[in-house]
Amino acid sequence: MTDAIDQRAPMTPRPVRHIVIGGVPAAVLGSGDLADRMIADCQAHRAQPGGSPTMVFCTNGHTVSKAALDREFRDDLLRADIIHADGGVIVAASRLTHAPIPERTATTDFIHHASRAAADAGGLRFFLLGSTEEINRAAGDKLAALYPDVGVAGRHHGYFGPEDEARICGLINDSAADVVWVGLGKGLEERFCVRNRHRIRAGWMITCGGCFHFLAGDYARAPRWMQRSGLEWLHRMMFGPRHLIARYLTTNPHALYLIATRTRRHPE
Repeated sequence: MTDAIDQRAPMTPRPVRHIVIGGVPAAVLGSGDLADRMIADCQAHRAQPGGSPTMVFCTNGHTVSKAALDREFRDDLLRADIIHADGGVIVAASRLTHAPIPERTATTDFIHHASRAAADAGGLRFFLLGSTEEINRAAGDKLAALYPDVGVAGRHHGYFGPEDEARICGLINDSAADVVWVGLGKGLEERFCVRNRHRIRAGWMITCGGCFHFLAGDYARAPRWMQRSGLEWLHRMMFGPRHLIARYLTTNPHALYLIATRTRRHPE
């Protein structure tokens, strides 16, 4: 794989504007903006290695509800450099504010957008962390097949304890990955990133939930009309893992209440 990205003049990362939806910051970015930021941050890190990676988390209805109920999760979430809008309800609510978010940046879509942008920029190296060994391997194989100019520098399943984290960070660093995709589930993945940010020498760490399952073909995406209508959660509740039923039935009403009461419609 080429290292052509090293030869380009590093882009200067611009500040990311966030608004508050349901009490949680949300970046006013579309997919293209987020991909540009990834390239800029990774270029800057390659040009001046040694700094901590940019931490990129996401917000949706589940995030909003969990952040209100779980102080430790909220503290971890707010340490992110970028919190992008993974949920359609976040984008819809932003239209009532002074700074609407241009589109939903669902991680299951963004990993493809990021891969295309990375290939156009000369190539980046990805590390996939999370899920089972079988799903992780299948996701890596799928990315390598779809985007041969983007290197899957390394991967590791998500079944490990805190005592294994130093070893895993070593694997990530040895792989010289630019972007670490962390799919350990809401709460665990943010905690891993915050706890190990100082250990990892990559340009980006981005949480991605169940993204590897979609890449591997283990989970099916909702029809486009459901995605456009903000109803993908309903498709996942109906056809996804059973634990999602209870999650959506409890978190969605709570999230809607928080969005109605804790959204800043005007700048302070």
